[in-house]
Amino acid sequence: MKRISIYMLFLLLCLSSCAWQGTVPIDPDEITYPPLRFEPPQTQRTELANGIVLYLLEDHELPFVNLSAVVRMGSYYDPTGKEGLADLTGTVMRTGGTRSMTGDELDDALDLIAAEVSIAVGTESCTVSLSVLRENLDKGLELLSDILMNPVFEEEKVVLAKSLETEDLRRIRDNPQRSAFRKFRRLIYEGDSRGRVPTISSIEKIQREDMVAFHRRFFHPTNTMIAVSGDIEKDALLEKIPSCLGGWVGTLHADGTAPAPAPARASLDYFYKDTPQSVILLGYPAPGKENPDYYTFEVLDFIIGSGGFRSRIFGEVRNRLGLAYSAGSFYSPRTRFGIFGTYAMVKGASTLDALGAVVRILNEIKAEGVHPEELAWAKESLINGFVFSFATSDRIVTGQMMLEYEGLSDKFLTRYKNNIEKVTLTDITDVASRYLSDDNRIVLVLGDRKRFARPLSSFGDFRVTEVEKQ
Repeated sequence: MKRISIYMLFLLLCLSSCAWQGTVPIDPDEITYPPLRFEPPQTQRTELANGIVLYLLEDHELPFVNLSAVVRMGSYYDPTGKEGLADLTGTVMRTGGTRSMTGDELDDALDLIAAEVSIAVGTESCTVSLSVLRENLDKGLELLSDILMNPVFEEEKVVLAKSLETEDLRRIRDNPQRSAFRKFRRLIYEGDSRGRVPTISSIEKIQREDMVAFHRRFFHPTNTMIAVSGDIEKDALLEKIPSCLGGWVGTLHADGTAPAPAPARASLDYFYKDTPQSVILLGYPAPGKENPDYYTFEVLDFIIGSGGFRSRIFGEVRNRLGLAYSAGSFYSPRTRFGIFGTYAMVKGASTLDALGAVVRILNEIKAEGVHPEELAWAKESLINGFVFSFATSDRIVTGQMMLEYEGLSDKFLTRYKNNIEKVTLTDITDVASRYLSDDNRIVLVLGDRKRFARPLSSFGDFRVTEVEKQ
C-alpha cells in the first residue's frame, strides 16, 4: 500500500508539472543547445636549467597538488632475452627503497602525509605520479625526487617483484582473453620490439644489476617532462622543483623516439586452447595521430565497434545474431602509426559464424559506407567524450605535456572538435577501403577447433599456423 501511494504521488507531481507548464514533456532528443565550445585553459611551460621541461596549471579549488613525470622509457627498450626489465625496474623503483630510506620506510613516510606515488611503465613511456595535500607538498616532492634519482633496488624487493610477475604470467595460461591478446601483440608487431613480451624465462634472467643499469640509462633530467596542477602558484613551484630536482644530472643516451613498425604480413593464425569458448581478433595497420586520416578513423572505429550498443559489431554479432557474449573494436593511435582491431568472444560452435559476420560488416562498410545518422551519432559522441575527458586541471596539463612528448602540434587538442566535425560519409568510405584491406589483415583465433562447426581453413586462403601448446 505504501509503494502504491508513493507511485501515485510521483504521478501527480509529474502531471501537475506538465499542467503548470501548459505543455507535454519534451523529448530529450528534440532539445536544442548552443554550439559546444572547447577552450582548455592555457598551461605555463618552463624549462629548468638541468633540462627538465615543466608544465603548470594552477587550480585553487581544492587544497591538492598532482604531479606527473613522464620519462622516455618502456618495454620497447627491453634487452632481447630480458623482456620485462622495464616494468620490473618501475615496480622496484617504487618498492625497493632509496639511499636515504628502505622501501618499507618510504611507504610509512608517504602514509604519514597521506600522499600517493605510483609508477606505470608502458611500451614507450614511463609515468611517475604524485598526489599530495598542498600543506605536505614539500615533503611529497622530497620523497618523489628521492625515488626518481636515488633508487637502490633492494634485493628482497627484486625477488618479490619477480615472483609476482612470474605468478601473473602463469595465470595468463588460464585466461583465454589475455592469452589471445598477448599472441595478437606478437603477430601485429611481428619483427618489431613492440611485439616482444615477457616470459617466465626472461623474468628469471633479470637481476638487480640490470635494473640499476636500466635506471641509469633512462632516468635523467633531459629525458624527463613534468606536469603539475593544483593549489600552487607558479613562482612557488619554480622554487620547489629546482630545490628537489635541480641537482639531478645525467647524460642523454641516443635512443630517441622509437621508429614506427613495419606493417605485418597478412595471416590467419590458430592457437589451441582447451576451452568451450573461442577468442577472435582481427587487426590492421591504422593511421597515427599526425596523419590527416586519424580523425576519420576515430569516427570509423566508433561506428564499427567501440561505440557500444549502437555500433555495428556489437549490434549485429552480439545482439541480433547472438553469436558473441562480448564483441567490439579498438583503435590505438600513436604519433606516426596506429593499430586497429576487432574482437569477439564466442562459444566454440559459433567461431566461424562470428568471424564471418565481423568480416562481412567490414566489407559492407568498405563497399557501401555508413548511414548519415550513424555518422552524426558517432561525431557527436566523440566530441562530447573528448571534451569531458579534460574535465580536471590534472588531465588538461598532463594532456598538453603529452602533446610535446609525442611530438604533436600544441593545437592538436583545440583542433580535434573541428576536425571530427569535418568528417564526411565519403571520407569514411575512402578511409575504410584503404586501411581495412584483406592484404593487411591479421586474424587470430584461439580455441578448440574440435568444437568449431566447420574447419577454420574454410574461411580463406591465408597462412594457417596451428599451435597445439602454449
